[in-house]
Amino acid sequence: MSTPTAPDLTSTTTSNPPTTTTHPPNPNSLTWSPSLTHPHRTTLLSHKGLTIWLTGLSASGKSTIASSLELHLLSPPHNHPTYRLDGDNIRHGLNADLGFSPHDRTENIRRIAHVAALFADACNIAITSFISPYRADRALARELHRERGLEFVEVWVDVSVEEAERRDPKGLYQKARRGELKEFTGVSAPYEEPEGAEIRIKGGETSVEEAVGQIVAFLEGRGYLNKGEVQDGGLVEM
Repeated sequence: MSTPTAPDLTSTTTSNPPTTTTHPPNPNSLTWSPSLTHPHRTTLLSHKGLTIWLTGLSASGKSTIASSLELHLLSPPHNHPTYRLDGDNIRHGLNADLGFSPHDRTENIRRIAHVAALFADACNIAITSFISPYRADRALARELHRERGLEFVEVWVDVSVEEAERRDPKGLYQKARRGELKEFTGVSAPYEEPEGAEIRIKGGETSVEEAVGQIVAFLEGRGYLNKGEVQDGGLVEM
């Protein structure tokens, strides 16, 4: 196994060379130093980063699947740096100022998409687990990754409202039907089903283990979990 060579940040022959922004010399001017590109990081770390975007109704099982998937990818044989973003670490911190109006939902997803892209750019696997009810918002998240040359895998955890309400551990659907929760997806707010998700998991028919296996099989089939050196833009297994 050869040791990846650190990239020459001064080179002008790379396909995406780092750039330096200069300003007129004054006390307030800033000079941006060259930084590593995503291909450079992939070469040095010998693995890719990407975002796995789980979407579905509340109580569809997204978070349970995401948690199990995170552990699976962190463990042998993959040992891949992986981090899960969900309501517990986003809604109570970065997005604590947001509610559940259509505007706030859109802003919630916009911020999450940017955070996930940063993780993916750092060659981590970011797993997001949010209802993300609007197609336009999910399309924005996908496009943000595409613009940066990052992989984006949308996973639809598909359950009916009736099934989600039956398994609802927090009783949120009942509260929403009593009017105690406003703008609740599936009751008083819409969920726009994905039209082009890479993976569709039938939540009412699939166990957590089977769902994780389905996602991992897709990732392996695309070569996203390969470890190796990057040569001419491609990952070469070692």
